[in-house]
Amino acid sequence: MSWASWTTRGIFAGRDGVMTGEDGPVLTGELDIHTTWTEVEGLAHVTVQYSGASDWLPLAGSPIPCPSEEASRALHEAVINSVRAGATLPLSTGLP
Repeated sequence: MSWASWTTRGIFAGRDGVMTGEDGPVLTGELDIHTTWTEVEGLAHVTVQYSGASDWLPLAGSPIPCPSEEASRALHEAVINSVRAGATLPLSTGLP
C-alpha cells in the first residue's frame, strides 16, 4: 500500500477565510494545512487547523478523488494557494 502526507504550516487565509466540513466553521488567520493520500482509497483527505491548535478539521469538499501521489502533491499546493485566496478546495481543477 502506498501513501503520502504533507503538512504546510503558517498559511494566512485570504480575506473570507476557509470553509470547513459540510456545515463547519469558517477559519481565518494563520492556518496549517495537512493532506494525506492513500493508493487503496484513491482519495486525498485535506484538513486544516489554526496554527498551533490540536484539532484538525476537514476542508469543505474533502476527501477528493486523487489518482496518484504526484497528483496529491499538486492538490496540496493548489489547496495552499486557494486558502491564501480565501477559497474552498479547488474541486473543479484538473489533477495531473
